[in-house]
Parts: sequence; C-alpha cells; structure tokens
Amino acid sequence: MPAVTVENPLTLPRVVASTDAVSRPVLAVTTAPSGFEGEGFPVRRAFAGINYRHLDPFIMMDQMGEVDYAPGEPKGTPWHPHRGFETVTYIIDGIFDHQDSHGGGGTITNGDTQWMTAGSGLLHIEAPPEALVMSGGLFHGIQLWVNLPARDKMMAPRYQDIRGGQVQLLTTPDGGALLRVIAGELDGHQGPGITHTPITLLHATVAPGAEITLPWREDFNALAYVLAGRGSVGADRRPIHLGQTAVFGAGSSLTVRADEKQDSNAPDLEIVLLGGQPIREPMAHYGPFVMNTREELQQAFEDFQKGRLGTIPAVHGMTEGGI
Repeated sequence: MPAVTVENPLTLPRVVASTDAVSRPVLAVTTAPSGFEGEGFPVRRAFAGINYRHLDPFIMMDQMGEVDYAPGEPKGTPWHPHRGFETVTYIIDGIFDHQDSHGGGGTITNGDTQWMTAGSGLLHIEAPPEALVMSGGLFHGIQLWVNLPARDKMMAPRYQDIRGGQVQLLTTPDGGALLRVIAGELDGHQGPGITHTPITLLHATVAPGAEITLPWREDFNALAYVLAGRGSVGADRRPIHLGQTAVFGAGSSLTVRADEKQDSNAPDLEIVLLGGQPIREPMAHYGPFVMNTREELQQAFEDFQKGRLGTIPAVHGMTEGGI
C-alpha cells in the first residue's frame, strides 16, 4: 500500500491514551456486503446494516477495490449530482481524476484525499485517467459521506485537495503502528482536513502483533473498518478482518490489535478509524441528496431536473448533449 509511509515510525510524535482512560467496548462487528458503483467498479458497503444512531454524522462509506485492473478495465462514475453533505475520497493505490460543474477538479493519487463539500449542490464526475485505462493497474481507496448540519446544507460548494505529504503522521510508544490523521485531532495533533462537523478520520497501519490504544473524544462516536489484514478490537479482543466494521460504545479510548500472522497479500493490519460529534437532526436521504425534510429532498430533485445544480461542461468542443 503506497499510501504515505515512513521507514522508521519512531521518528514521529507518539500518541498514548492516559492510564485512567475508559476503554470503549465493542458493540457490534458487521461484514460489508459487496456491490458495484458508478460504471461498475467493485465496492464494499462498510456501514450497511448499522443503525444510523451509531453512524451520525457519517452517512455511508465504500471501500473501492482493492482491484488490479487489466488494460481497458478501469472504471469511474458518470456525471451525478450532490447536495447537503460532503464526500471524502481517499486514494490508497492508483489514481482518480475529478471534475465538477463549477469548474473545480483535479487528480488524486497514492495517499491523497479530495474533500468535496457539495453544500447547495453541483454536478460531479470521477474517473480514472486515460493512461490508467490503457495500462490497467492497482486501484484502492475509500469514499466517505459526511452529513452537514441544517445550517450548512445550502452553503457554497468547496473543495479541499489534501496531498499525502500534508497528513499528520504519528505513531504509538513502541512504533508498532503508523497513524495518518487526515482530518480532525488526535492527542493534540491536528490533521489537515477542515470539517464543518467535528470529526476525526485516520488510516492506521498496525504491524503484526502490535496493539494500539488511542485517546478518543468522549463526545464522539467511534468506528473502525478493516481495509486489509486481520486483528481484534476492544479490550476483550473481538476478532475482525478485511471488510468488517466495528462499532464502539462509550468511553475515552479505543484499542486495536493486529494478529501475529497476517495473509501473504496483506503484511499488516490496515484499518480506518473514524468518529464524530453526532448532529442529531432529522435526516431525509435519497440517492445523491441528504437533507433534513422530505420537502427539501423534493426541492433538490426539482433543482437538479431544472439545471439549477449546474450543467455538464463541454468536452473537446462537444455540446452538452453530445457527452
């Protein structure tokens, strides 16, 4: 996994939970069903089957890949609208281009994150660049949807392009884990992502046999999703493996441990840890729109149909209808 790494984690700041921290119990471990998104790229639906009260302020998360495409196989998404929330796309392996109807866009690759605040709405597309389509190659990442509180749902759209070199790198006292803080704060160390709802999002690589116990804000929920490998969560070492999500209960620290033996294709436990301050507002969610009421959803569909969320830009001199 070429997401940002360091040769010697012990050169990094170290994170440790206080001795009086209350360990969060594991309430449930769920297995993500597999499916396809966009033009047909494989995903695992990380939060499927989890009650929203445990997810708030998060809406959904997909693990995209890990897939090794043959030439001609890489796929993306067609143009589609968003309103009322934020999409966070973190690329671990591979490369993705993105573009929107407001003229924004760019390329994200190994370890980069594209944080899009859809707000009042826009049209968006994500696709592999032509070179990757021609050559094939490894593709792996996640896309997380973060809800916006009612006061921010109609704000102007915004992008944050977070390069892999900008993430806050940390480790544990014994150097057994590399922690990449993408957004939020961990033990006083701040990640680069700017959020409307207070959250923490990090990608941890845990060496075989290593255990991490991290301080965690008591007013946040806590979730862990395994990208690769196998291990355990919680003080009672509940088993967890690739494609599974752990839901933690109340407390001020969370514990993750990597098994001594890992699969040959996954030398370490790769895990996403995330939590946030619940918004606790009514949510009306349908497709690409996340609002507070059914009436707001209907308005979003009407605005989309009437072109108020933007129009697809012309490409290579073609008209919109020719795309």
